[in-house]
Amino acid sequence: MSLSSRCCRALLAALLTLALAPARAVSLEGLNLEQYRGKVVLLDFWASWCAPCLESFPWMERIQEKYSDRGLVVIAVNVDHERRAAERFLQAQQASFPVFYDPQGQLAERFHVNNMPSSFYIDRKGAVRYTHPGFRESERSQAEQQLSALLAETP
Repeated sequence: MSLSSRCCRALLAALLTLALAPARAVSLEGLNLEQYRGKVVLLDFWASWCAPCLESFPWMERIQEKYSDRGLVVIAVNVDHERRAAERFLQAQQASFPVFYDPQGQLAERFHVNNMPSSFYIDRKGAVRYTHPGFRESERSQAEQQLSALLAETP
């Protein structure tokens, strides 16, 4: 068996494990949600071609600034097939939170992402508590209230 075949089999086995694992154990290119246990995570999936993503990034930046001292971590996952498109988007947005790339959509599939952007609010124990497909200004207040409630919970 060639090295590439072994790597493909290992990747397939890892993906199968990932698909069956609880959300807290998901990892992708250095992203390991388990390391954020005890924190509240806003996990956001986005794409460079997504118009609402242009609005969500400044909001996430503001939310992170406002709540990071209470334990909020914002993580963005890009699903563009071409990383250059994502990098051009990020140059205009200047995000200070971590950004991971998921060009094959492995993590996006694990979270059943169908809309751009899609956000998942993960509590301090690693459970997804709220989902937000899309990004609408009319829902910002509710989203912030949900994050604030999760942050108020004891670990």
